[in-house]
Amino acid sequence: MNIGQASAKTGLPAKTIRYYEDIALIRPQRDANGYRSFLAADIHKLTFLARARALGFTIEDCRALLELWEDKSRASADVKRIAGQHLASIEDKISALNAMHETLSGLVTSCAGDNRPDCPILTGLGDPEQA
Repeated sequence: MNIGQASAKTGLPAKTIRYYEDIALIRPQRDANGYRSFLAADIHKLTFLARARALGFTIEDCRALLELWEDKSRASADVKRIAGQHLASIEDKISALNAMHETLSGLVTSCAGDNRPDCPILTGLGDPEQA
């Protein structure tokens, strides 16, 4: 399978597939003419990478997960540890976003939004006590 077909099958742009090859996440075979040739295992890895990246895993997390996938003697605890760390990171981001939402919601609610120049949003953004 060529890169165009691999792209269509996995939903990844060819540029991303080339990047994953450049950073050694995948290693497709090369035909005699130098073109990449993707095997079923390469397609699986690309699909795996697409899904993992969509879930927000870093490239290094993806590298570690792929290594564990290839290691048939792996402990699932190693996989769970990486996924658990990522889940904790997502939960931290959700908490931070909720705090941002609460602050901004309060600022927007406090603003009359009329023709007067005083604006609680601008005052609140400049208030070091609000940080």
